[in-house]
Amino acid sequence: MKKNRIYAVLAMVLSLALLISGCGGQGGEKKEKSEGDAKDKKVVIGFSQCTLDSPFYVALMDAAKAQAAAQGAELVYVDAQNDIGKQNKDIQDLITKGIDVLILNPVNPSGVSPSLQAAKQNNIPVITVDRPTDTPVATFVGRDNKKMGEAAGQEAVKLLGGEGKAQGKIIELQGDAGGKVMMDRRDGFHAAVDKEAGIKVVQGPYCNYVRSEAVKAFQDLLQANPDVNLVYAHNDDMALGALQVLEQNKMADKVKIVGIDGLMEAIKAIEGGKYNATVLNDPALLGKIVTDTALGVLKGEKYPEFIDAGTGLITKENAASYVNDKLVFAETQK
Repeated sequence: MKKNRIYAVLAMVLSLALLISGCGGQGGEKKEKSEGDAKDKKVVIGFSQCTLDSPFYVALMDAAKAQAAAQGAELVYVDAQNDIGKQNKDIQDLITKGIDVLILNPVNPSGVSPSLQAAKQNNIPVITVDRPTDTPVATFVGRDNKKMGEAAGQEAVKLLGGEGKAQGKIIELQGDAGGKVMMDRRDGFHAAVDKEAGIKVVQGPYCNYVRSEAVKAFQDLLQANPDVNLVYAHNDDMALGALQVLEQNKMADKVKIVGIDGLMEAIKAIEGGKYNATVLNDPALLGKIVTDTALGVLKGEKYPEFIDAGTGLITKENAASYVNDKLVFAETQK
């Protein structure tokens, strides 16, 4: 009887040991599966774009999305519609959804600071693109817009007679009020043209880089300044709006046009003799670089404060080499 009790106790101990061992095995499998799931999880990139009303920003976004997919990541984007309040709300929504890294093209360099603080509190690195912020971020991917404006100004001086001899009236179509890109493209341009005593610049209203707004503004500007000799616009879309008005008034052959961005429509107009110059601002390259940079930051790679994507001047002499019917904007040539 005593022997039977001992056997019963041993059986219970053995059963309990097997049960514990089995539970331990299941727990290990779950842990291994969990680690595997984490490893296989796609990186999610959030992209807050200032606006998608401009073809430049659409092209930048499309390139970023394509590059993210090529790298096995997912890109989720939101359109701030040039509204800083909406942009801050959009970014908070992206953070709540659980993005890993944020690409930001700010509507306003200082107005977006609440979003940057929220991203920092949630350990989400931020990379700005096209436009910088006042608050430091991991890095800024863009171009030197002051140099781009200066290149446009130097070409304008050349078109109006050359340094020390340039003569004429310029109408300037401006981007967005208070925007860093606008200010740099304005200041760079004036650094070149204001040296010329024979040049007068009439600064038009802010047209937010949108062609339809430029058309409306330029109709009034042309009526008030029929003696205009050259149009400088902070982007090609606005410059093409001015060209449309000039053609309607049969003045296209009398007024020279200089823009920025390298919009393919503008390059074809240069080739056709209706437009004079544009400064290259390849958005596809910008989208690719900023996406690769965002993924690099997540891996712990270090970058300089500013990554310059480069530029170039497109004129009648080299326009043909940039023409490509498959592209909306000209590509940077290697």
